[in-house]
Amino acid sequence: MTAIAATMQAFFTERLIAQRRASPHTIAAYRDTLRLLLGFAAQRTGTSPCRLDIADLDAPVISAFLDHLEHERGNTIRSRNARLAAIHSLFGFTALRHPEHAADIARVLAIPPKRADQTIVTFLTATETEALLAAPDRATRTGRRDHAWILLAVQTGLRASELTALTCGDVHLGAGAYVACHGKGRKDRITPLAPGTVTTLRAWLAENTGTPGDPLFTTIRGGPMSRDALQQRLTLYATAAGTTWPALTSKNVTPHVLRHSAAMALLHAGVDITVIALWLGHESVTTTQIYLQADMALKQQALDRTTPPASAPGRYKPPDQLLAFLEAL
Repeated sequence: MTAIAATMQAFFTERLIAQRRASPHTIAAYRDTLRLLLGFAAQRTGTSPCRLDIADLDAPVISAFLDHLEHERGNTIRSRNARLAAIHSLFGFTALRHPEHAADIARVLAIPPKRADQTIVTFLTATETEALLAAPDRATRTGRRDHAWILLAVQTGLRASELTALTCGDVHLGAGAYVACHGKGRKDRITPLAPGTVTTLRAWLAENTGTPGDPLFTTIRGGPMSRDALQQRLTLYATAAGTTWPALTSKNVTPHVLRHSAAMALLHAGVDITVIALWLGHESVTTTQIYLQADMALKQQALDRTTPPASAPGRYKPPDQLLAFLEAL
């Protein structure tokens, strides 16, 4: 077994699992990155993956691999940077075990991430959210389940992984109702529930009876819903809701868009950005500031405050539908 093969095994068993207690999602992401890297290097060098050594994974090979991810596999810059972060983590661990390869390792660690464009987050307005919530057929068990988890996601901003991991015991519907979750970064948090959400969840728990450790949102077979299932159901309802509210058809509605919608609803209600960060479980308030950039209402308020005294605040609105059509040409 070569030095890199033994080091890679120790990286997963000792560093990620034993020392860092990395989540299964992190381990899977690192595993997939290194599997792709080994396959690329083996094809490039003609050496089987188990016989590759540290010198075979030098900076030119890593750079070529990153270009391969972007141009041939169609990865975004963010995905490319995430793959690079996994490689940097491996080589940082390798530097401690193999100082004799310090020069090669240092050149790999010096490869910088690419700068990505900062996109504006997509979120649903209140009317779009109402249209989406009305789409599930609540005459069926599946419709009642989907209405319940979509409502919970829009109100609490839980991530897809947090929604699928919820158990019946995580929901507390007594006085001061809340839902508890074990989220990203191994952080536990509790989120209060609105009266309408409490009513919906109480009805769902009465129908979906189970022990406190059973999944909250179950499939027909009784197992927990997967993240792919959440997306598939959400796409179905967004398409159906788009027939009555066409604005939805221009948006790619995902579980994370529901999370963004919860944050924007809090922001529009005047909730402080630091409270929103705590609500969403963000590590830093800097992450939460993306919602300030996306909020046109706040920007319009700032514009109105700087309007000259002789001008009326707000934007021009044509007085007639026909005039509005002509203005848009």
